[in-house]
Amino acid sequence: MKKSNLSLFGLLALSLLSQSAFADDLSGGDTAWILTSTALVLFMTIPGLSLFYGGLVRVKNVLSVLMQCFAITCVVSVLWLVLVYSLAFGEGNPFIGDLSQFMLAGVLEGSMSGTIPESVFVMFQLTFAIITPALIVGGFAERMRFSSMLVFSGLWVIVVYGPVTHWVWGGGWLGEMGLLDFAGGTVVHVTAGVAALVCALVMGPRNGFPQSPMPPHNMTMAITGAGMLWVGWFGFNAGSALAANNDAGMAMLATHMSAAAGAFTWMLCEWIRYGKPSALGAVTGMVAGLGTITPASGFVGPAGGLVIGVAAGFVCFNATNLLKRKLGVDDSLDVFPVHGVGGALGTILAGVFASASLGVFSGQGYNEGMTMASQTGVQVIGVLASATYTAIATFILLKIVDVVLGLRVTSDEETEGLDINQHNERGYDL
Repeated sequence: MKKSNLSLFGLLALSLLSQSAFADDLSGGDTAWILTSTALVLFMTIPGLSLFYGGLVRVKNVLSVLMQCFAITCVVSVLWLVLVYSLAFGEGNPFIGDLSQFMLAGVLEGSMSGTIPESVFVMFQLTFAIITPALIVGGFAERMRFSSMLVFSGLWVIVVYGPVTHWVWGGGWLGEMGLLDFAGGTVVHVTAGVAALVCALVMGPRNGFPQSPMPPHNMTMAITGAGMLWVGWFGFNAGSALAANNDAGMAMLATHMSAAAGAFTWMLCEWIRYGKPSALGAVTGMVAGLGTITPASGFVGPAGGLVIGVAAGFVCFNATNLLKRKLGVDDSLDVFPVHGVGGALGTILAGVFASASLGVFSGQGYNEGMTMASQTGVQVIGVLASATYTAIATFILLKIVDVVLGLRVTSDEETEGLDINQHNERGYDL
């Protein structure tokens, strides 16, 4: 009897010690912050990006854009559970993860990722996987078949997003080289921007572009969505610290400064060139500032964030004018010049402003053995590698989808509008 009691006591003590160890590993503060950040990043896509893009298209296509963002959220969520999380964060090799976490095998209630539950990490990363293909919608808005959009977006997440995420954040070769990409300059913005450019080139311009004006149908909606993006981006960047700590606080501050500087700089560029600042220019500059600071946000200080925002507003403004007005490429909602160019610019500038020896512009410092020259070199390699792979893979996927389903609606359907012929509904009851 005594032996039995001792055994029972031992099991109870072991259980209490196990619970205590789990409690020590799990940080309530970190977990609460990443749960909040997860909601903020999902809020960026639905409703933020949906309303921003929806307001920028013509009235006959507003519902189609909202539907595309909503449907992408659903498709990517299922694929993330089944396959893509494992491809991105499974051990695998330097180029792609393995299938050890197929169907999220091993992700249990007690599983941990650092100081937060692994389930929270999975969900947080999912929100990044959702918004990336949703950004691409702006490159083919108002002319792609809904069925083709679904198939392309699903394949793209598997073939492009999963591997590139593994390269940078999943233990892959770019991460091992020391690439600084705090929240997705290469993983999100370069890949989405380059994919949108390839879509625009492969599909060709909308009927009437550039001769016929195609102004946004509802700037109130677009500005509302843009405001949601600004707020949600705090979860995007500060949440990428994966903890409620100093890195998160500095990332939030740098993010806000860059967004404000980007908006103001774009507005000034318009004012000087065209005589008047526009609301569209201000919100587009804000998004440029946010996308450009994303890779650098956890590595630079607030003054560095300000400079990056000014650079974003100026460079992305001129890139947009070059692409649309000079080259005549119908990247409908300016995804490449804002996200692609901005993401590349911010990734490279992270190699400069992360330096701890720039006085008031100093950042958090480089990893041991890195100099500004070597770090910037790694940053350039990261941009070129992610852009090149994305361009090739996106082109191949588009051609496959075009052969199987056909990418583009007919000319008559485009004239009628996608709301009616793709969904048999209207965005507004006029």
